[in-house]
Amino acid sequence: MESDAGFRQVLRELLTGQTLAVLSTHCDGQPYANLVAFAFSDDLRSLYFVTPRATRKHGNLQRDGRMALLITNGTNKETDFHAAMAVTVIGSAGEIHGADRESALGHYVAKHPYLDDFARSPTCACMRVCVHTYILVNNFQHVMELHLDNEPVPIKLMDLSDSRGGGVDRI
Repeated sequence: MESDAGFRQVLRELLTGQTLAVLSTHCDGQPYANLVAFAFSDDLRSLYFVTPRATRKHGNLQRDGRMALLITNGTNKETDFHAAMAVTVIGSAGEIHGADRESALGHYVAKHPYLDDFARSPTCACMRVCVHTYILVNNFQHVMELHLDNEPVPIKLMDLSDSRGGGVDRI
């Protein structure tokens, strides 16, 4: 990846092409993971998912909003070792209300129209993930990072490749 724009384009294509993410939360030091349908904002600074309030994931996020999402285009085949990509999204999540909720639900329902009734149920919370970092892995060991501070500032590309053939590109 040679530029911030190139990284963002690959990331946008991956996020557009996938519907589910693995959400990781924790409670009392015990990790917890489950699947969520997600959508994302045009500027990549926010991801959204909907969950019933009476769930473990919602309770965990209310106690501590720190979380991670894993999104992959893997197909569970041998070719994934060279062709698949996965992104870990590190951030914090919280329920949103009012106009912010309606805007987020617009993104969510546009991607998942079959979940409209679920998403708008009064028993469900619309959650916004404030993205701090995207960590994208492709070619099995090539790692690129995009650090966001959720401020509109330019982000620089730095090559941090290591001597073992893999490496990390921080964007």
